[in-house]
This record gives sequence, structure tokens and C-alpha cells, in this order.
Amino acid sequence: MVISTFSFALMNVSVKYLARIPTFQIVFFRCFGSFVLATTFILIKGIPIFGNKRRLMLLRAILGLTAMSLFFLSLKHLHVGTAVSLRYIAPIFAAIFAVFLLKEKLKNIQWLFFITAFAGVLVLKGFDGNINTTGLTLILTASVFSGMVYVVIRKIGVSDHPAVVVNYFMFVGTAIGGLLAITVWVQPIGYEWAFLFLLGIFGFMGQIYMTKAFQIAKTNLVAPLKYIEVIFTISIGVFWFNEAYSIYSFIGLFMIISALILNTLVKKD
Repeated sequence: MVISTFSFALMNVSVKYLARIPTFQIVFFRCFGSFVLATTFILIKGIPIFGNKRRLMLLRAILGLTAMSLFFLSLKHLHVGTAVSLRYIAPIFAAIFAVFLLKEKLKNIQWLFFITAFAGVLVLKGFDGNINTTGLTLILTASVFSGMVYVVIRKIGVSDHPAVVVNYFMFVGTAIGGLLAITVWVQPIGYEWAFLFLLGIFGFMGQIYMTKAFQIAKTNLVAPLKYIEVIFTISIGVFWFNEAYSIYSFIGLFMIISALILNTLVKKD
């Protein structure tokens, strides 16, 4: 999960750098690069490319594409560190969905942690002038879909290789992203080409290791560990994009991240 979070952090800042490029064009390049890498890996290893739980993998792909598109859109309205932090409300949705769909159990104190995390969102919205309603709505909706993704991956379990699960996602993203990008295409210039191609590499590594993590451990345990990405992304955002965060921003972010960490520790007990 640490490898996954660092890879996603690099992908996030790459997307932020590509602010001039339309969202669906970014989705296309991000998915196409990973699709090529995943397909090559699958063929070399001789892994059955269509897998076993095909309907679940297709569902995961659609949910993942929706979450990705909404997240990329939110980066046009929010600081990259703030967007990533708010996206990690997703483990809360994942844990709640897992209770009803996977029959996993939650301890009473975990609900307190979830409330604390949502309170952190309210602090960010109420006191951070960099957060607008559009960006907040986009990122919270993306979090709901991400929570669904985690549960579906857990449902798939170890019946399919992580590369196959990722490949379904990347194929759907390449096809739909490519079609939607045609009418809004903007010609990349200079370093934009490099960042567009790096999206696929960073995203592939992040997806492979995240999928593997969710396949071998319970959703409630693994999902909160993705908070590490917040630290990576905020650090890069400050030094690269000169993003500034108020004291209220850090209070809100601390409430969210600490609640997720405590949830993880309680789940381990």
C-alpha cells in the first residue's frame, strides 16, 4: 500500500500540472498507458486475460472510472493536497458498504472516528477559503464511488490476478475516455506530453499494488492506510505548486487523517 500511495501521489501532481488539458483527455492517457502495460504483463506471464469474475470486474471498472473522472475534475477546483485528503473519506464509505454487502463488522468506536472525519470536512469547508462548493461536491461524490470500488475488489478476492482486475478498469477507461475526449481535444505542448504518458505508468503501479493489498486483507484494515498518500501529495504540492494551507486547513486535515489512523488501529485489535 505504501508503494501504491506514492505512485498515486506522483500521478496526482501530474494531473494538477495538466490543468490546461480537458479531464476526459487526461482520463484517456492515464488509462491507455496502464492498459498497454497491464496487457503486456498479462500476456508475458501467460495469465488468462478475461479472468473469472467478469461481471464484478466490469462493475469495478465502471465505478472506478466514475470516481477517477470526478477526482480529476475536482483538481481543477481544489489544491491537490486538499483534494486527495477529502478523497480519503472513501474508506469510511467503504467500511459502511462492507458492513451491508460483505457482512464485515464495525466496532462502536469506529462510528465515532467516522463522525470525526466528516467533522474535519466541515472544518475545511467552513474555514478554508480555497475550498468551493463545486470542488467539494465533486470530491465527496468521487469518494462514494471509490468506497464502492474497494468493496467490489474485496468481493472479487483472490479469484483473479490483480493485473486482470486493473486491465478491465483500464480498458473501459481507455474506450470511454477516448470517445469523450474527441470533442474536447487540446493539443499537448512541451512537457505536457511527458506527464500524460507518465500518468499511465504511475497509475499502473498504484492500481496493481492497491488491488493486491485489498485482495489479501480486509477492506476496513487496508483502506485507511491510503492516508499516506496525503502526506506525499501535500508535500509535493507545497514545494512544486507553492500551495498554501491555513491553520484551519491543517486542523481539518488532521481530524480526517487521525480518525482514519485510529480506525485502523482499532480494527487491528
